[in-house]
Amino acid sequence: MNVKKISVNRNIVEIFKTNVDSRKLASKIVTDLNQLYPNYRINFDLEDCDRVLRIEGNISIDMLGILNYSRNNNIQIVVIDK
Repeated sequence: MNVKKISVNRNIVEIFKTNVDSRKLASKIVTDLNQLYPNYRINFDLEDCDRVLRIEGNISIDMLGILNYSRNNNIQIVVIDK
């Protein structure tokens, strides 16, 4: 009997409400966070009323690190409860 292993990707996604109001600032934040967390997929939806920051990781997301980054850079980033 041939047993085939199935790998399941369990991506973690966190969505944040922000006060980011320009593409330039959003781009800087994505660049900064990609340097800190190269394995995350990070993007903004500035068209959304909450100006959403979306972060996806394979195993976990460093919530404390993200929130510290926002505090250190005077950016409002608040977790949106799912």
